[in-house]
Amino acid sequence: MDEQQNLAAILESSSYRLAELDTDFLTRDELRPVRLQLELLKPEVLLTEAGVASTIVVFGSTQIASHEDAARRVAEAEATLAAEPDSPAARRKLDRARRLEAKCEYYEAARAFVRLVSSRCQVDGKCDYVVVTGGGPGIMEAANRGAFEVGARSVGLNITLPHEQAPNPYITPELCFQFHYFALRKMHFLLRARALVIFPGGFGTLDELFDALTLRQTLRMQQIPIVLFGREYWQQVLNFEYLADEGTIADADLELIDYAETPEETWQIIRTFHGEEP
Repeated sequence: MDEQQNLAAILESSSYRLAELDTDFLTRDELRPVRLQLELLKPEVLLTEAGVASTIVVFGSTQIASHEDAARRVAEAEATLAAEPDSPAARRKLDRARRLEAKCEYYEAARAFVRLVSSRCQVDGKCDYVVVTGGGPGIMEAANRGAFEVGARSVGLNITLPHEQAPNPYITPELCFQFHYFALRKMHFLLRARALVIFPGGFGTLDELFDALTLRQTLRMQQIPIVLFGREYWQQVLNFEYLADEGTIADADLELIDYAETPEETWQIIRTFHGEEP
């Protein structure tokens, strides 16, 4: 190898790349602290530049869909069962599809709640009570959709998962972020939060709910209302009173939670908590 060939090899070597452009280097295990810092800083900088002053976080199931999508899933499950009438799995699929179809009201309630909040709070250039979701389908889509329908901004904090989760099409483009680390994503959910509204959901929703409850209980975050939408569902899933009766939480901890049944009631709980005029 002559000097020209050696020079060409130098210029092509990964060691010669600028560190900020060397993605192979940035994804090494040793660079995890840097990646954590980047995931903290990027959304913070861009949300600040966008003037997002305060947020309402909406959580809920990815599986609770609009009436149209839920009806389509039922029709697909019915077709599967018709083709496999003796299949327990096909019967189970149809039963679950029908139960989810019955929960379409929550999709519409999330959509209506965000329309209400966004149309009242994002006026005259203000960027208060901007709705934040996980950026995916289901209840998250409904919430972002509500803001979109009234010409308001909303935030999506998407997460990379083994099964691809694409952002829903209703998020404000410059306010849609992708995360690798759940911990940093959870932090950004709560940094500007003035309220959490939790619609029926599964493991992910429960994880986010209990993260916020623990931080509120231990006084590690700002005081905000945590509103569980749909008392019947939540009291079937979680028996907080039993925890208090058993002495594993304080009676006062029950006051961290409110229940609501309508978008208007949810909004009133939030306004009352913060001492705002009705």
